[in-house]
Amino acid sequence: MSITLTRTLMLASLLALVVGLAGCMVPEWQKPGMPRAEVEKGMGKPTEVLPLPDGGTRLVYSRQPAGQQVYHMDFDARQQLVRVDQVLDTAHFFALRNGVDTRDSVRKTFGPPAQVERVYSFQGDIWTYRFLDNGFPRRAHVHIDPAGVVRKTMFTDEAMYIREPHR
Repeated sequence: MSITLTRTLMLASLLALVVGLAGCMVPEWQKPGMPRAEVEKGMGKPTEVLPLPDGGTRLVYSRQPAGQQVYHMDFDARQQLVRVDQVLDTAHFFALRNGVDTRDSVRKTFGPPAQVERVYSFQGDIWTYRFLDNGFPRRAHVHIDPAGVVRKTMFTDEAMYIREPHR
């Protein structure tokens, strides 16, 4: 294949990608007051739809398992956007209460996990979420016992980003 043809194909592919992304909505760019129907039209189907105490609705958009964000988009009773929060961060994981929070409350906060694991040393499921901690890729491991109660949360670095020193 000639260099000119290769460059033309690369440019066409890049242009198609840019055009494709132009139609995508970014959660952080949504403005308060937007109607829910307009947000859903641009964002697509949410991962979770949850009722809020004031008669409003929370749409949860998760980018798990490959992404590192989970967005809460809260709408008032008139279905107008009130706020957008990215909740996949250490502050929200530290807010989990061992012995109090449950599988249901974890799912309502963070959506479905990137991975569910079991280990010999813990009787129950370990829900793993990928997230960024000050720009560093990490994992949060939420240990949920057989009764569905959170017992502990642990953090590890993303192994795929750890580089071995050159020897």
